[in-house]
Amino acid sequence: MTESGATDPQDAIDAAAAERGRGRDPRVYEHTAGDVQDGVPFIGAGPGDPGLLTVTGKELVEAADLVVHAGSLVNSDLIERYCADAETVSSVGKDLEELIPLMRDAHEDGRTVARLHSGDPAIYGAALEQMDALEHEGVPTYVVPGVTSAFAASATLRTQLTLNGTADHVAFTRPQGKTLDPADDHISEFVEMGDVTTCIYLGTHAVPDVMDRLREDGHDPDTPVTVVYHASWPDEDVIEGTIDTIGEAVEDAGYRASALVIIGEAGAGTGYERSYLYGDWANRGADSNDDPKEADD
Repeated sequence: MTESGATDPQDAIDAAAAERGRGRDPRVYEHTAGDVQDGVPFIGAGPGDPGLLTVTGKELVEAADLVVHAGSLVNSDLIERYCADAETVSSVGKDLEELIPLMRDAHEDGRTVARLHSGDPAIYGAALEQMDALEHEGVPTYVVPGVTSAFAASATLRTQLTLNGTADHVAFTRPQGKTLDPADDHISEFVEMGDVTTCIYLGTHAVPDVMDRLREDGHDPDTPVTVVYHASWPDEDVIEGTIDTIGEAVEDAGYRASALVIIGEAGAGTGYERSYLYGDWANRGADSNDDPKEADD
């Protein structure tokens, strides 16, 4: 037990992992992602614009008595607009030993609690460890998905992350640094595949170094690279370049965080071919049993 009376978070994480090893939680088969369930929802706040919060997410934070949010990563306009009647607490600077008892105690006191993460909790979030710790304390939890910044950036750029003949795959990744060993940095491998749109999170500060490594690995210096700072926020900025030029451009702009880096022609909206979906395939007749989702395969 910790000083707060909660189970040590790592013990809770280990216990949850062992339980999953014996089989899925039955709630997996009882609910869909759109269901409002019992307990504390972990809500994706979206990339920034309050309008990109899902309808369910909006309804849940509006009804909450306590909203624990990701500080400046969540647009303050969203907090002011939808959480006006709630107590709001930033999670920045707080560890699990503080956050878990805070949410647990509020829930046990009969208050409605919502946990608001930036983007979507599934992408470079730390939601599951909080959920496991709360569940270990007897507090049920669930996830409400959100819009991740790569999708907001793609919308801003008026393109797609997958394009026929250009990019059949998307990689969500991050560069080496304090939390990722160099051996686990696969950015160069994704770029080498050619038909992959590489979306780099948590790497604004490292853009020049990443591009230097890509050049050292022999990648085409003219490969398109686009950086979208604060996708969907009022101060959003788009920086266009290539492997050869984008590092200096980002440094000149002075951005060190909160940008999404997209490597590949799909991010630039170039080099693609007409899809089969609205071509000859679509005119084969109503008797076809083929799945249109597979038409581009």
